[in-house]
Order: sequence, then structure tokens, then C-alpha cells
Amino acid sequence: MKKYVVICLMLFSTFAFSQSKSITEFTTGMQAKQGFYTVYYQQDSGKLFLQINDFGQQVLFQSSLPQGIGSNDIGLDRGQLGDTRLVVFERFGDKVLLKQLNTQFRSTSDNAAEAASIDEAFADSVIAGFSIVAQQDGAVLVDYTDFLLSDIHGISARLERTKQGSFKVDTKRSGVYMPRTKAFVDNTEMEALVTFGGSKPGEYVQQVTPSPDSISVHLHHSFIRLPDDNYKPRAFSPNSGFWKMTYQDYSVPIEQSMEQRIIPRHRLEKKNPNAAISEAVEPIIYYLDPGVPEPIKSALYDGAMWWNQAFTKIGYKDAFQVKMLPEGADPMDVRYNVINWVHRATRGWSYGMSVRDPRTGEIIKGQVTLGSLRVRQDYLIALGLTSPFKDGQSSTEAQKEMALARIRQLSAHEVGHTLGISHNFAASAYGRESVMDYPHPTITVKDAKVDISDAYAVGMGAWDEHVVAYGYQDLPDDVNEADYLEQTIQKALTSGLTYISDRDARPSHAISPIGHLWDNGEDPVVELNNLIEVRKTALDQFGINTLPEGETLASLQETLVPIYYLHRFQLDAVAKLIGGLHYSYESKGDFSKPKGVSYVEQDQQMDALNAMISTLSPQFLHIPENITALITPKSYGEANTRESFKGRNGLGFDPVSAAEAGAGYTLSLLLNPERLNRLISRPINSRDQLTIAVLLEHLFDETIQKKSSKFAADVKQRVDYVVLNSVIQAMQAKELAPEAQGALLAGLMDLHTWLNKNSRYGQNKVMAKQLDWFMATGEWKGNFEVKSLPPGSPI
Repeated sequence: MKKYVVICLMLFSTFAFSQSKSITEFTTGMQAKQGFYTVYYQQDSGKLFLQINDFGQQVLFQSSLPQGIGSNDIGLDRGQLGDTRLVVFERFGDKVLLKQLNTQFRSTSDNAAEAASIDEAFADSVIAGFSIVAQQDGAVLVDYTDFLLSDIHGISARLERTKQGSFKVDTKRSGVYMPRTKAFVDNTEMEALVTFGGSKPGEYVQQVTPSPDSISVHLHHSFIRLPDDNYKPRAFSPNSGFWKMTYQDYSVPIEQSMEQRIIPRHRLEKKNPNAAISEAVEPIIYYLDPGVPEPIKSALYDGAMWWNQAFTKIGYKDAFQVKMLPEGADPMDVRYNVINWVHRATRGWSYGMSVRDPRTGEIIKGQVTLGSLRVRQDYLIALGLTSPFKDGQSSTEAQKEMALARIRQLSAHEVGHTLGISHNFAASAYGRESVMDYPHPTITVKDAKVDISDAYAVGMGAWDEHVVAYGYQDLPDDVNEADYLEQTIQKALTSGLTYISDRDARPSHAISPIGHLWDNGEDPVVELNNLIEVRKTALDQFGINTLPEGETLASLQETLVPIYYLHRFQLDAVAKLIGGLHYSYESKGDFSKPKGVSYVEQDQQMDALNAMISTLSPQFLHIPENITALITPKSYGEANTRESFKGRNGLGFDPVSAAEAGAGYTLSLLLNPERLNRLISRPINSRDQLTIAVLLEHLFDETIQKKSSKFAADVKQRVDYVVLNSVIQAMQAKELAPEAQGALLAGLMDLHTWLNKNSRYGQNKVMAKQLDWFMATGEWKGNFEVKSLPPGSPI
């Protein structure tokens, strides 16, 4: 007992001694970084200490990932931003807590008691706790090391969610990274190498790490002084083209909505708002990653600089600029808007993120992440479209220019996100009027050859200019902002600048006939027919001339994939005409008479149905023998990848399964349960109204019931099985309405009768027997998993 008391007294004495030391004494001999929050590094212990001078001061805390894992599938990339939090340090006795404030529920009332009641009604979140090691003149020094080495970015959860194993931080293999730990007047930056140890690593982890049970990345923390109060939030409108930030204001009058909606944007002011053209008080400057190689670097610069056209349009002079990141500058430093060139093991999405003040929506920092393999995919597509290596020719300047044109678009697109701007997937319906759409290359057939000379548009579109005018115009004092914003929206609506964003355009559940990804043209069916012609022309030329010297014949397969499935994205657009609804983000008063909702015209739906069914024909899906004869099994040292066709023939190329996958994709769109439900629920205005019965009649007439021919008989046989299996799977979908289920069953009963009448053909007899069993038991014996398409997006 005496020994225990002595030990306790010694520990208390040591603690009291450390508490009695001044910050000056405690940090003697340590490396100091003085600034917004001063930090001290103790070399011997590897600890980092943070000095806190002002408790209760609200600041921004930003976590980020300066060095990532390198797997698109895992989604933990170099330069990735975490959450931006409004935080305060608060002292509780011998410890300091870092509290994240709740910004979703607020009061703008001058009544302090009312504001307090709302603040007390909703919880905050303490995200870290620290031990005080020294103090001086009201300031305290805390040991920040454990928090810096913690999993604030949620890496363990992401690895678990993507089924990559169970990992947690190993502090013995982690440490403070001082080269990027810095302090400035308005921000303090801290970084650490953090190692995650784990077991049962998944395939993606194994692909990108030298030792899969040990994942070492860098994590970065930023403390940022709050901006001054001179920034004025701008109201959100559904047709503004901006992302939306919301919070609940409990102090507004009862007749007003508590949901307050604002847009995120950079602070931008004119030196002279009354002048026709004015310089900015402080321009928006983006810095380009110096690690980007040429000519890609110049393409990224050019694309990003397009935004200056839109700012010039509203009277700014050089308000948007792009420069090279200064030597020695940290890309994660919040003082720099950065365009990062990021490498991954597989091609994947690029994105634009930002550090935003959660109180006002003001963007403090824009962070662009551009995947480096995107440019290679476009180059591959260009080669497949044109097959340029013939008659001794080896120049691919036109193909490289197509790839660089896409990179310019991509740079502008992702920078647009960091300006606060959302997607507009309707812009391609009235030209190429926004870099915020997903552009498919505009390609045509000219003189019996595929023409890629105008694949991508150049510069800002009319929609982009509208969005910048809404969000960034600095108004003279005599102009009412609310009136200006309403007039800007009205001008866009009356000029036909329609807007459809993500939720209403993603193929799985979308119903808009104009909001599509990777499409072109006002009429989706017309463009699909154009791409079918382009595809046929490209396939006619495809072969040995598609390959540069020295490439293996087996590699033709990966070049063939985006050409054979060239129609896939436009098919998404065509499918949405069937059961589609015309509508816009309409508010009361936008039009003299509300437009509301209307159904896509019957003849358009029939054209769409016929166009989709045409992609199921053997003539369309057959791969010419001169191509299949060239595609050997993979050479020694090569292997199939996710970019290869999915086959059933082992090492051999399987053109029939390639057709199966194409047919399966068409049918997955056509027989989408929600689409079928809309065909049931909409009013029937005429006898030829598109119904499920009409859909099935056309589908079966052009596939299973169509007279066989010797041409591509193997393809027709496989597709017929895919059709029947897909219809039954659609009928069994949980989302399907009972009326739609009944309509599908009625169509299957008619098909069953036809198959029995025509059972002298071997496959018809098999299908009839399968349906016999299904009708009797409800059990489908013909079920099989249709081969999937290789990845399409992103291009």
C-alpha cells in the first residue's frame, strides 16, 4: 500500500510540475512554427504541441488527405478534402476539448435568450480531447500528437465499406511530418504519416500497396481563421445552377420557411461596381500542379482559363486567373486553390471540392482532383474510331488532339464545381452550352470515315455565363439584389436555357427526356442513329490498322470495347423517352401559366422503343469475323482486366458473350421497374398509347418470334435467352407495381402460346418447357446471370 501511495504521489508530483512550467520553459529547444496557432515539435519524443491563446474563438477545422492510396475503387485519393467544421477550443479543468458546433440549426434573432434556446436544443460534437502540458499568461499548450495521428478522415470505415479488410491506426508506425507542418497569420497546417495495420486485405488494397497489411498515407489538419463579416451570402434558386447549402433558422416569422438556402461561392468584388469593366479587389486565382507533364499541363491551363470568359462577360477584368503553384508551396495549404493531377491504378472519376465556411457558404479554397488516366482513355477511343496505322502511317496527332480537347473540358468542368457550380445535364439538348454537362465526343461519318475533328466544344457556353452572372455579379448600390437575381433567372428561362441536375439525370431512376449523361443532340433517337452509323463505320475499319507497331494482337480487345459499345450512353438517353415526363424546376410565377408536367409524346416513345430494340438485332451485335480472327488470347505477360470483355470461353475471346452483355444492358434500361410502372400509371389517351403490352409485343416480334437466319445465328440464340430471362426477372422485381406485373405476365402467356405453336424449332421447345414449369410452379429454371459491360464512365 505504501508503495502504491508513493507511486501516486510521484505521478501527481510529475503532473503538477509539468503544469507549473511556463510554455517558454516547456518548449525550450523545440522547433517552433509561429502563426495563427503556434506549434512546437519535440524531436526526441516525436510529439507535436499546439498553443491555444483564445478559448471560445470560433475557427474552421479542415481535414484532408495529401497522400492517398491510389485506387479509384476505394476512393481515397491524393488531395482529397474531408469535412470542413466550425469548431472552438474549450477548457475543462486540466484538459482542453475541441468542439464541433452544430451549424444546421440556428437563430438570426437579436434576442440572445432565443438564440441560446435554439443552441441548447441541439447537440454539438466534441471531436478531440487534449492534455494541458504547460500554460502561460492565459495561454495553454496541449499535446496534439494523438489527434494528428488519429483516423479523422474515416479511412478505416472506407476500407471496411469497400470490403478491403479491417484496419486501424498503428501509432508505432506513424509520426508527425514536419516538412508540411507550418503556421501562417491566418492558418496553421499540420501533417502526419499515418499507418493503418490490418488483416484480410481486399483485392483493391492488394493492387496498390507493396505490403497489403500495412497502408501508410498522409493526413493533414488545417486551422483557419474565420473570414471577416463583409461577405454577403447569396440566395439559392433551383435554376441558378449552383449547389445548395441549407440550414434551419428557427427565428424566422411563421409565414416564412425555416429552411434557408444559399449558394457556395468565392468572395469576388469589383473595385468599381459602377464601371462597365472593373478589376477585382482580389481575383480568384487557381494554381496548377507542377507535376503535370506537357502537353497536358497546357491543356489543363487552357480549360481552367475558360472561366475568365464568363467573368469578363459580367464586367470583370482578369478576375479569374491560373498560375503555376509556387515552388515549395503545399497543395493542402488553404491559401491556395489547386488543380491536382492525380494518379490511380485504374481510370476513375475526377472531382472538384472546396473548403467552405459552413455559416455563409463562402468558399475559402477550391481543390480540383483530375485523374491522369482519363486522357489515355480518350486517346484509346480515338484510335479505335479511326484505325490510323495503315500504309506506313504512324502519326496520331488528330487522336491526341481529341484527347487533349477532352482534358480542357474536364479541367473547366471540375474547376466549375469548386466555384460552387453543379452539373447541368440538359445543356446538350440545346447545343453544347455548358462545361458542366458530361460531354460525349461529337463524332460523325464524313466521306466514309469517322470524323473526330470537332469532338469537343471550346470555351464557355451560354449556361455557364448565366450561372456566373447569377452567382458572381457585384451589383452597384442602387440595384436591388433580389430583383437582379429574379431577372437573371427569368432571362435564362425565356431564352430556353433549361437545367437538369444529378438526381433527375442519373439513368437508374431518371425520367427527364432532356437530362442525360454523355449524350449529344436535341433528339436522342437521331443521335443514337448517328452513333450507330459511326460505330458501323469504325468497326468496318477496325483491325490490324488499329494497332501501333509492337502492340500485341490480344490488346485489340480493350480498344474494341468502347467502339463496340459506343452507343451505350446515348441508349440511356433514348430509354428515358419511354415513360418520360417533361418538366422543369418550376416555381410559382416563373411563367404566366404554369407548365407543370406533361408526358413524352406517343410517337417519340415509339421511335425510342424501336431504336432500342434495333440494338438487340444479330446484325447490330455481331462482331465481324475479320476482327474476332485477330483477337488472340492474352500474350505471356498480359492479362484480362476490368477493361476487357466478360466472356464464357476461358482464355479465348467470346464475341457471343460480348453481344449478350450489350443486349442485357439494353434490356436493363427498357425493362426498368420504375419505367414499367409509369407506363401503367399514366392516363391512356388513345388506342395506340404506349403500354407494356405494346412494348412486349414489339420486343418479342423483333427477337424471339423473329424468323431465324443463318447470319449470326449464335448471337440471336443467346439474345433470345437474354430477352426471356430479363422479362421474367423484371416481373419478379420487388419494385414492380402489381398492375405492371400482371401486364408482363399477360405478355409472357401470349409468348408461351406462340412458343408451343412453333416448338418444332429446338430453342423454342426449350423455352416453352421452361415457361411450362414457370407457369405451373412460379419457379424460373432459365435464370442466369447476364454478363456485364466493362466500365464505361468516366470518359
